[in-house]
Amino acid sequence: MEILELQKIANEVRKGIVTSTHSAKAGHPGGSLSAADILTYLYFEEMNVNPQDDKNPDRDRFVLSKGHAAPALYSVLAQKGFFPVEDLVTLRHIGSYLQGHPCIGIPGVDMSTGSLGQGVSAAVGMAIAGKLDKKDYNVFALLGDGEIQEGQVWEAAMLAGHRKLDNLIVIVDNNGLQIDGNVADVNSPYPIDKKFEAFNFEVIILEDGHDFVQIAEAIEKAKAVVGKPAAIIAKTIKGKGVSFMENQVGWHGVAPNDEQYAAAMAELEGGAR
Repeated sequence: MEILELQKIANEVRKGIVTSTHSAKAGHPGGSLSAADILTYLYFEEMNVNPQDDKNPDRDRFVLSKGHAAPALYSVLAQKGFFPVEDLVTLRHIGSYLQGHPCIGIPGVDMSTGSLGQGVSAAVGMAIAGKLDKKDYNVFALLGDGEIQEGQVWEAAMLAGHRKLDNLIVIVDNNGLQIDGNVADVNSPYPIDKKFEAFNFEVIILEDGHDFVQIAEAIEKAKAVVGKPAAIIAKTIKGKGVSFMENQVGWHGVAPNDEQYAAAMAELEGGAR
C-alpha cells in the first residue's frame, strides 16, 4: 500500500478516536492518537488478519497491552471492516459491545486488556502456543511507556527471552507521558532499550513512530530476528494529529467537549499531518 493511502487511513482512524471519545464523554484520546500510525501500519500493511475469518488459527495476533488506548484499536478495526465505523459513537455506552477497554468477543480483539502488564503476558503465552503448535504466525503487543513500570511486564519479558520467542514483537509507545506526568519524573523506565536487551530481546529504535517508512523498516528488522524476541522502542507524540492535544498530559484521560471536538475534527478534515 502506498504511503499516502496509509496516511489517509491513519487520519480516518484519528477521526474515529476523537469522535468515539467525544460521544462517550470519556476515554483516553492522547495515547490513542500516539498509537494510530503504528496500528494502521500493522493492520493494513503487515498483519495477516481477515475480518471475514477472524478466528483463523493461522492469523497473526495483536494484543493492546495498553488497553486504555482502546479507541485507537476500535477505530482501526472499524476501518479494516471488522465492524461498522458508525458503531464507534457507541463507545462506553450502556448496551454497546465497544467497552472502555478491549474485550474478547469484540470482532477482531484477540485479548481482553486493561490492567497494565497483563496484555504482554498474554502475548507471550500466545507466542509460546505458536511455537508448540508449529505455527508461523507472529504475535504483536503494544505497550505504553508508563505501563512498563509494572513488574509483570518484566516477568513476561524474562520468559519471552528465555523461550527465545522470535515470533513475538513488542512495541513500546514511547510518547513520554503518563496519567501523572512525564514518565521520567514519575518513575523513570529509562534506558528502555537496555532493559529489554538484558532480557535477551533484540531492540530496534524507531525514531519517529508516525513515519510509515520508518515504521516499515523497524517491523522488517524485528521480523528478521532469529532466536530471540524483538522490542521496538517507538518515539511518538501523545495526542499526535490534533495540535492542541499534542504533548499535553491533560489529554491522557479526558474526552473533548463539543467545542474541542469541532476544532479537532476541523484539523483532521484538513487531511493527514
